[in-house]
Amino acid sequence: MNYATIKTHDTANGPGVRVSLFVSGCTHQCKGCFNPEAWDFNYGAPFTETEEDTIVRGLEPWFIRGLSLLGGEPFEPSNQQALLPLLRKVRKSYPEKTIWCYTGYDFEQDLLTGRLCDWPVTEEMLSYIDVLVDGEFKLDLKNPNLRFRGSSNQRVIDLKNRCMVMNWFYGQKLIKIKTLSTYNNMGGVFCMIS
Repeated sequence: MNYATIKTHDTANGPGVRVSLFVSGCTHQCKGCFNPEAWDFNYGAPFTETEEDTIVRGLEPWFIRGLSLLGGEPFEPSNQQALLPLLRKVRKSYPEKTIWCYTGYDFEQDLLTGRLCDWPVTEEMLSYIDVLVDGEFKLDLKNPNLRFRGSSNQRVIDLKNRCMVMNWFYGQKLIKIKTLSTYNNMGGVFCMIS
C-alpha cells in the first residue's frame, strides 16, 4: 500500500487532535473529491513499518484523541490487508484512544456483506474501528455545515455503541431504528442521534 500523507496534529477528521493517515488508492473517484490525487494506488510513498512506528509514536501524547484513516479508500481490499498490522498495534498500545475511518463504501451493503475482501479481514478491521463515516461524497448533497463529513448522504456510525449519527432538521433526537443481530455477528442496536 502507498500513502499520501500522515498528519500528526489533525483537527478536521474526528473529535479533538488526531493523527491522520491518508492512504492511496480509491475506485470511487467521487466528483468534487477533496483529495483526487490519492485515487491513484501508486500516489505518494510506500507505507512501511517506519510509517507505522511514526503513527504509533504520534499517538503517545495525552492530548491526541486517536487515529483517523482516510484516503484514498482505506477499505479497498489491498489497503485493508496493509492497515491491519497498524490497527492491531494502535489498539494494543492505546486502547483508550479512538479510531475513526472514512470510507466511500456503504456499511451494510458493502462492508457487512463481505463482498470487498475476505470477510475475516474486513471483520477484523471493523472490530478495531470505533467510528465509521460511510458513503461516497456526493457533490449535489455537499453541506459545509456538517460535522466530520462532506455530504448529507454520508453517515457517522459509532461501531462500538452501534449508533448512527445523522443530521436532522429539528434539534437533537434519539430514535431506535433497528438491530443488527442478523449481520455477521455484528449484533447490537442502532440508534440515530441528530
